[in-house]
Amino acid sequence: MKIMNNFLKGKKVAVVMGGPGAEREVSLRSGLAVAKAVAEAGADSELVDVIGTDVVLPAGIDLVFNMIHGTFGEDGALQEILDRLGVPYTGEGAEGSRVAFDKILSKERFAAAGVPTSAWSILRAGEPLLKDPPFVLKAPRQGSSVGVHIVKTPDQAKAALDDCLRFGEQVLLEDFFVGRELTVGILGDIALPVVEIVPHEGFYDYEHKYTKGASDYFVPAPIGEDATRAVQKAALEAHRALSLEVYSRVDILLAADGSLNVMEINTIPGMTETSLLPKAASVIGLSFPALCDRIAEISHTRFS
Repeated sequence: MKIMNNFLKGKKVAVVMGGPGAEREVSLRSGLAVAKAVAEAGADSELVDVIGTDVVLPAGIDLVFNMIHGTFGEDGALQEILDRLGVPYTGEGAEGSRVAFDKILSKERFAAAGVPTSAWSILRAGEPLLKDPPFVLKAPRQGSSVGVHIVKTPDQAKAALDDCLRFGEQVLLEDFFVGRELTVGILGDIALPVVEIVPHEGFYDYEHKYTKGASDYFVPAPIGEDATRAVQKAALEAHRALSLEVYSRVDILLAADGSLNVMEINTIPGMTETSLLPKAASVIGLSFPALCDRIAEISHTRFS
């Protein structure tokens, strides 16, 4: 892959970060890192900290580099605003963002496309929880494992369900799937090297994601050539099943028997220099500034 296309050189870029969601602090870290990388790529970068849902952009912007993770930035809401303003931005459009952010809609698309994913159902507020543990409960429109609970015993179920219902009237109920935790970055139509995530305890929840030293990361994942190809293929299929065009990070479990469970797709994954997508990109010789440049270039094709 070409190391740097210099797409960003000379452009005025607003790096939008923060937002109203539960991932605000993580977004601020990503935004600061991307602003530095964009400047290294030759752009005139300016940080825009979004408080709430009011977006005020500097004059003369050529591109918005969207680094608002989760609510508002990743769910299509910000994209709709920028579309109305006629301002090009990085990442997926409003519809792709909306579908990818909603775990239930994503599951429906995965099922229709034959993407390997665990069995699931929808639980609505007021309905009895009839399934016996173990299972997984997820708030369908949250990121960074917010509102995700692995329920292993009956006495854990009520508290987990109540927490999920804080975020909305529907809860995604999934069969429990045991496997190695993997993630695959997609850049355009290329699957990056597979990353294996090994939390020191429990599963890769919000605390493990953002606590230094709480997890180990291996890239390329030591899973063998056959499994690597299968995982990358499933990640690309999932990306395409949601009609995504730009970039994403696909989270997958790999069982001991080789079966796969595509869990979800992140359309605005963490973007500090030590985040998982940049880690994978660096393995194929793509520096952090070059990765940001490539994301901006692929994004721009949607507006051409």
